[in-house]
Amino acid sequence: METSSTLAQDMITCDLCDNPTQQFCNNCQVSLCGVCINEHVESLKSETHDIVPFKDRREQLIFSSCASHPNQKCEGHCQQCDVPVCFRCLTGPHSGHTVIDMSEVVQQMKEEIKKETEEIESFISRFTISGANIDQKIYKMIEKFKTMEKEGENLRKIWHEEVDNIFDTLQSTIRTLMDRKLTPLKAQQSMLQDSGKKIKRITKENKRIIKSNKVSDVASYKSELKDFKHISTDVDVKIPSLKFNTVAGKELSIKLKEYKATLRQEAISSLVNEVSVLSVRKLLDKAKVITTISTGMKPLIGISCTCTNDAWAHGEDKVIRRINIHGSLKEKITTKCESGPSDISVTRQGELIYSDEGSRTVNIFRKGRVQKLITLPRGWHTDVLCCTRSGDLLVSMETPDYSHHKIVRYQGQTATQEIDKDEHGQNIFKDGKYGVSIEENNNGDLCATDTNAETVIVMDKTGRVRFRYNGIPARRNYSFNPTDLVTDSLSQIIIADYDNECLHILDQNGQFLRCVDMCGLERPFGISVDSEGRLWVGCYNSGDVKVIQYME
Repeated sequence: METSSTLAQDMITCDLCDNPTQQFCNNCQVSLCGVCINEHVESLKSETHDIVPFKDRREQLIFSSCASHPNQKCEGHCQQCDVPVCFRCLTGPHSGHTVIDMSEVVQQMKEEIKKETEEIESFISRFTISGANIDQKIYKMIEKFKTMEKEGENLRKIWHEEVDNIFDTLQSTIRTLMDRKLTPLKAQQSMLQDSGKKIKRITKENKRIIKSNKVSDVASYKSELKDFKHISTDVDVKIPSLKFNTVAGKELSIKLKEYKATLRQEAISSLVNEVSVLSVRKLLDKAKVITTISTGMKPLIGISCTCTNDAWAHGEDKVIRRINIHGSLKEKITTKCESGPSDISVTRQGELIYSDEGSRTVNIFRKGRVQKLITLPRGWHTDVLCCTRSGDLLVSMETPDYSHHKIVRYQGQTATQEIDKDEHGQNIFKDGKYGVSIEENNNGDLCATDTNAETVIVMDKTGRVRFRYNGIPARRNYSFNPTDLVTDSLSQIIIADYDNECLHILDQNGQFLRCVDMCGLERPFGISVDSEGRLWVGCYNSGDVKVIQYME
């Protein structure tokens, strides 16, 4: 005997509501309850209807109306013209053509859709397994980084309290590395989750089409199988090692990737007489130019490093060029930007993105072609871009009359944060024709140039202003004119000063450290840092790029 739940599952409901079906329209192939019969007939007055009890229904194809012959149905398919035809078409424009029954065409297409649906469904298990593997990798990676933090805390107890700042830097480095290493795994995890949802949606829709008797449903089917065949199901990320050495009473040392610190004690019998804190990365007394690259772009607007020896650069034309440290042109992309790109940047995955003021879009160069990422709201123009460690995109934008500037954070195509007002409701950025350059520091701070106010503004991740820097501590000859900035592995802020033809270096709290000058920086405009910690500085008028070693 069938249970009530089984009967509920087997009950066929009206196609127009949730009531049990009673009647069936043979001509429209629609199940109807008693209440909805009139609604169905009234909504399709131009059609004829054959309403019968559901048990007497007759399943049949619903043929499309002929575009050339009113009141005629296309029950055939012209193989030569690849279009549906009615019988009157056979004596007209399709006379003498090979025509097959439309039911055969529908049956063949349904078989193909069924086969493809089964193949798409097979991806679910692969993505599920791969997603579980990535979950495990994320868990293990987090645990290893937590172990590193615990080891760092144990070493902190051994070292003298006067060098606690060493361990503050160490923990910051660990968290930064963890963010960088987790980013590709989380991105892959998100992509697999999105693909899984898409597969379920496609599968559900394809199964509906397979059951459908509507020719238009089958004929309009578009295959999406190719979208899943090239999806990578694994990401291999290497975890750096925390190395340390302890020799009681003599030396303590610790190293994590580029960061290193050493504590030495001269005499065992007394308290620490001398403490030497050394770091592999520290500012040189005098910066030096490694090489000068001639780009041929006059003016040179922006530069963004891709790896150790390569960088993308752009000027006022439509072309973005990738050059190496030897001055060779490696690649070029011709955009549709009428006045050239507003800015360029490189994602954590090494993909080029650029902004187009004319179309109010942010675009990405991916797999050999340009794709649109974001379209800004009307009344705003794109300016400068910044790719964050988490994979978010920061876009500075302005109104056409330059009366208002703001920074917007995007997650995918969704704006999740706007920064333009301080805690008192006042504009953070001064109005004016110069755009706002933006960079994220390792501690999450947002560093921005407000050239209109001759100031650099540093905000925390919530948008609260932490401090402003006006260039006065550097004691230069001309007013401070910040055009671009970048942050490095030590969270230092390096600012290009256009009028004074130098670079200002601050620590993450705004303390002025020194200027980099005497490097032939003629009107520095764009600045970037490569994976070796070298600065690539673009000179606006000459189009030259100076590669500068400023740390050892």
